[in-house]
Amino acid sequence: MIQLSDRLMAMEESATIAMSRKSRELKAQGKDVISLSLGEPDFFTPQFIKDAAVEAMNNNFTMYTPVPGYDDLRESISLKFKRDNNLDYAKNQIVVSTGAKQSIANVVLSLINEGDEVIIPAPYWVSYLEIVKVAEGVPVVINAGIENDFKITGAQLEAAITPKTKLFMFSTPCNPTGSVYSKEELQDLANVLKKYPHIVALSDEIYEHINFKGKHESLAQFPEIYNQVVTVNGVSKAWAMTGWRLGYIGAPKEIADACDKVQGQFTSATCSITQKAAIAAMKAEPAVLKDMIAAFKSRRELVLNSLNKMPGVITNNPEGAFYVFPDISSFFGKKFGAYTINTAEDLCMYLLEESLVALVSGEAFGDPNCFRISYAASEETLTEAMKRIAEGLAKLS
Repeated sequence: MIQLSDRLMAMEESATIAMSRKSRELKAQGKDVISLSLGEPDFFTPQFIKDAAVEAMNNNFTMYTPVPGYDDLRESISLKFKRDNNLDYAKNQIVVSTGAKQSIANVVLSLINEGDEVIIPAPYWVSYLEIVKVAEGVPVVINAGIENDFKITGAQLEAAITPKTKLFMFSTPCNPTGSVYSKEELQDLANVLKKYPHIVALSDEIYEHINFKGKHESLAQFPEIYNQVVTVNGVSKAWAMTGWRLGYIGAPKEIADACDKVQGQFTSATCSITQKAAIAAMKAEPAVLKDMIAAFKSRRELVLNSLNKMPGVITNNPEGAFYVFPDISSFFGKKFGAYTINTAEDLCMYLLEESLVALVSGEAFGDPNCFRISYAASEETLTEAMKRIAEGLAKLS
């Protein structure tokens, strides 16, 4: 009998991918399922980016590339960091990977030894904990409730630090909550981190441009902790390039070199055509995204207005990304027919099977009182989904 590794057996399947699979299975049975489970923009990649990819193919950029990415791509990322974030990352501080998920894995595998502690605010993106576990690290979760807009304070961070703490990782704008840290809130965290120069902070900023507050703020902007911060970003979300698979980091050179080494043994560089297309995205002014961001903001209002009319549903006001993460714990203990709702997972399965709407349980994101709704869908689709959810919740008593 084949014996799978303990490492694999300890790993949870991605809840977002699992729910997407269940949705596809029901659709294959002819069910009219609306899936709001995946964090994927429903926009197409801008034409100027696709044109750059075609040009790259025509010019035969189809060979292996340097492991950390083409020089001209890393130079364009360096300029993007300066233009958009006022961050100074030289080309040799940048490593391009096959998606931001690989970027995060590279950093964790480069830093974490068995038993090292990694502080992660909850709610968190589903893969953070599993990546830490693969590296044999110990996740230390700080609960940030809806009453705090799902954000932690410097005092909470400091209270979680022990002699074993090696890494702090979080996202802003946040997946799954849509919460966005202000400059003042990041300064509060920076004031703590500077006391512990051995702790590295991983700031996942993949949703940077989908921000309804205005200016995005980066943790690495504070000079006193610049050499402790790894900034993670990519092209999947704002540039609607999920399938192209390209993420990147700006990091202290020692960490960038380490990620280059790790990546060189796992995947080498990401797709050469994707890299050339990404140069066009990096050089583009973020202002070209204004129509997409306006569409997301309108969808957010539609979803929030609908949820706030549903008795028992509690929301915050997410200021970025394209998610709403409502507290639905008031439905625990309620029933309809053969369904009994004891957890957010129960409620998601009930809404999938009874209302034909796919959502993701908050348990996967570290908050068992919530579920995640992705509003990366058309307003027509969202309107129908909200109607179905309202009707499904109203049946529970």
